[in-house]
Amino acid sequence: MRAQHTYSYGIVRVVPRVDRGEFINAGIILWCPKSSVLEAEILLDKKRLQAIAPDIDIDTISNHLAMIPAICRGDEACGSIAKMSPVQRFGWLTATRSTVIQTSPIHIGQCGDLALVMKQLIASLVLVSGKS
Repeated sequence: MRAQHTYSYGIVRVVPRVDRGEFINAGIILWCPKSSVLEAEILLDKKRLQAIAPDIDIDTISNHLAMIPAICRGDEACGSIAKMSPVQRFGWLTATRSTVIQTSPIHIGQCGDLALVMKQLIASLVLVSGKS
């Protein structure tokens, strides 16, 4: 039997017009303290985003979203945030915001395989088809 890992995750959302509250899910941020795993996977569906926000600057949004996995890794190019501990980076990334890129409330789960759970979360919460 595999060891159970308790993990927390937030769904990365793109909210083109905060006043309207419409959004699309664009990724997952996953934190497991026991394994010291902090990772993110971003899969922006540009066609879906343009459908709800035809005038949005996709390149700028994509560039900002690309920073999330880099922050998770503690990439020095991310500045002072990279020097924070993984749990502090997770807290910073998932803090409540009223901006175009937001995260959902934090959810908690348990699993035996973190890589598998990331695939399952992406398939069920980010991909429209539900298939990776």
